[in-house]
Amino acid sequence: MSGLTHLGEDGAARMVDVGGKAETHRVAVASGRITMSAQALSAIREGDAPKGDVLGTARIAGIMAAKRTGDLIPLCHPLGLEAINVDFAFEEGGIRAAATASLTGKTGIEMEAMVAVSAALLTIYDMAKAIDKAMVIGEVRLLEKRGGKSGDWKAPQL
Repeated sequence: MSGLTHLGEDGAARMVDVGGKAETHRVAVASGRITMSAQALSAIREGDAPKGDVLGTARIAGIMAAKRTGDLIPLCHPLGLEAINVDFAFEEGGIRAAATASLTGKTGIEMEAMVAVSAALLTIYDMAKAIDKAMVIGEVRLLEKRGGKSGDWKAPQL
């Protein structure tokens, strides 16, 4: 076929065999942003959102989603995460979510970090949609990965 890792010789989708790969310490960092009205941002910052603790709930959602990435993304290996941290920063007009995932294993952990960010941002939307239905989720991307056969990588500055 074309050398794509998730396609077999017959062109059918397949999960990559990582059985022969060496275990290495791996870390991935991802980020994303949700923009919103000043009213929604203020309610979240002050803890006055109708559904309660928006960022606390979003942090738990991100952690839970990272742990289930293999169930959510086809062909992703289920991984035993050693750590997943989800943090938030208030910015002008929105909130930035960042996730750092790590493990010692045979395959990368980038998807777990990006799924954590995505779920956290979606949870913020869900928790604050009564205030602002026009919130926009975007900029979800991998910022950095360390470990593995391909080595370390950092995203270029935007």
